[in-house]
Amino acid sequence: QVQFVESGGGLVQPGGSLRLSCTASGSIFSMDIMGWYRQAPGKQRELVATIYSGGHTNYADSVKGRFIISRDNAKNTVSLQMNNLKSEDTAVYYCNAVPVRANWGQGTQVTVSS
Repeated sequence: QVQFVESGGGLVQPGGSLRLSCTASGSIFSMDIMGWYRQAPGKQRELVATIYSGGHTNYADSVKGRFIISRDNAKNTVSLQMNNLKSEDTAVYYCNAVPVRANWGQGTQVTVSS
């Protein structure tokens, strides 16, 4: 079964940027839709960005215009460029297929604070 390893999180000030990366242990070519999810303290995990194998993307309203998802099937990676970060973006970020088809990775912590 494919496993995901997320990286790139950290502490950033409001208005700053981060780029998250997700590397799969196997091929993501067969996963038509890949997504980035996040879970903030005390809240349910939510889907914030999706990308189809053909490149079409969708975003949650809360991140639209600020986040950009991309994928490289040849390298089995999915990335999330996050710009103009806000305190409400603070969460642990995960990648997985949409709908979920693999175990969750460890995630990467993003903290937006001054």
